[in-house]
Amino acid sequence: MPDFDRRTVIGILAASATPAFATQPDPVVTTRNGRIRGTREQGLHVFRGVRYGQDTAARRFRAPLPPQPWRDVAEATQFAPSCPQRGQQVSTSEDCLFLNIWTPELDRGGKRPVMLYIHGGAYSNGSVVDPLNDGRHLAATGDAVVVTVNHRLNALGYLYLARLDSRFGDSGNVGQLDLILALRWVRDNIAAFGGDPSNILLFGQSGGGAKIATMMAMPAAKNLFHRAITMSGQQVTASGPINATRRTMAYLARIGVRPDALDSLITMPVERLIEGLSATDPILGGGVYMGPVLDMTWLDRHPFWPDAAPQSNAIPMMLGNTRDETRAFIDPDGPLIRGLDWANLPARMAGELRMDLSPEWIVAQYRAHFPDWSAERIFYAATTAGRSWPGQVIEAEARARADAPTWAYQVDYQSPTDPRRGAPHTMDIPLAFGTIDAPGSLTGTGAGARAASAAVMARFLAFARMGDPNATGLSTWPQYRLQDRATMIFDIESQVENDPRGWERMLFARVPYIQPGS
Repeated sequence: MPDFDRRTVIGILAASATPAFATQPDPVVTTRNGRIRGTREQGLHVFRGVRYGQDTAARRFRAPLPPQPWRDVAEATQFAPSCPQRGQQVSTSEDCLFLNIWTPELDRGGKRPVMLYIHGGAYSNGSVVDPLNDGRHLAATGDAVVVTVNHRLNALGYLYLARLDSRFGDSGNVGQLDLILALRWVRDNIAAFGGDPSNILLFGQSGGGAKIATMMAMPAAKNLFHRAITMSGQQVTASGPINATRRTMAYLARIGVRPDALDSLITMPVERLIEGLSATDPILGGGVYMGPVLDMTWLDRHPFWPDAAPQSNAIPMMLGNTRDETRAFIDPDGPLIRGLDWANLPARMAGELRMDLSPEWIVAQYRAHFPDWSAERIFYAATTAGRSWPGQVIEAEARARADAPTWAYQVDYQSPTDPRRGAPHTMDIPLAFGTIDAPGSLTGTGAGARAASAAVMARFLAFARMGDPNATGLSTWPQYRLQDRATMIFDIESQVENDPRGWERMLFARVPYIQPGS
């Protein structure tokens, strides 16, 4: 692909897509398991609902298996069901190990970078069938092969039973094993779709980023991907087996299953398994947490404690967050903000922090440093800096200490459609995919949104191709190093700043960060 710059990306985003191949037959590709038929859409070959693993209903809480071969041509023209969950999805099924592919050409010698996206929703909800995750713009703009993946979630993917029943030795991490199986499928088959199996970028938002961070410490994932981007999603530490077992006991009690008689879990209706997620978490309170477990089988060390997992330090990594993370999930018209004033600010803020510092002291420090800020602005700034941001800082610092190739970014672009949300969690999804006009996007579709999206897409595509976000026509983006902490600020006009929000970073660095779910 020729070098591209921000203007090139803006032009492509603004241009109207013209349907191509109108009179040509739908594409058929031969994979190692059998042939699949996709569709031609807007100049791309698109395959939706490509099976990469067997139906997991018969393998609950066990490692996944690759597909059985098939003889006829399998249709890959519609999204497959998502994993059962408490979140709303169009269609769900335990038979959910499917991926989707957008590619410009089906030439085996194409050697296009592969960009594989893992969705957010923590470890319990979400799906890549969300229109925000549509890969067509990235594939067309960057001459790349874009892959999106669904996998097992919540109890189906992360309930830890290994200490209770030896039949379930893989449990606690089978959702991660699904993703590793998907990566093996991509390694073995993506050349037939024009992709380069030796150049696979993983990128994921929120829980998707955390899943990537976890795989960076899983020996089974070694050499299956070659670059990584985590978007507002980190995993400094995994769940310890003792706390994971405590959560399992609370979950089993909620669905009426004895820990010494687990056979009913294998045949229980999946709806009942999902109902069990309403159990109260014995450590965190609220709904029971599900996530990867330090089981010493598939995950034998924490991803970023006490340091960055050495097995992945050679992999170029980009880490990002948004400036106003908590404005996404703390409603500006909700009870925590309604009637907020200086008197009740510390109490309302306390439950949203993940750093054990005096909220009264935090408020006093913010008021002294930012005397013009309102109580609401301090609430969102402090909860972002003391909840959503520290994991990214810890991981970036660990990578810098290891002299690993690392870049950091911060999204400052403010929502014009819902200004009180600012630059919230999830803002970088439509900016990265170019799906600024999709349902759920807060970016708007004006010139500012197109400029911010073009900047993000140009850097992600350069990173996918070369393992470095710098390219001809783009300004210099230095690696993240402790002496300057260079950070790309994505906005209408994007630029590098050294140590943005450094005062807030140092404020909360006084105490340890405890990863929720540890």
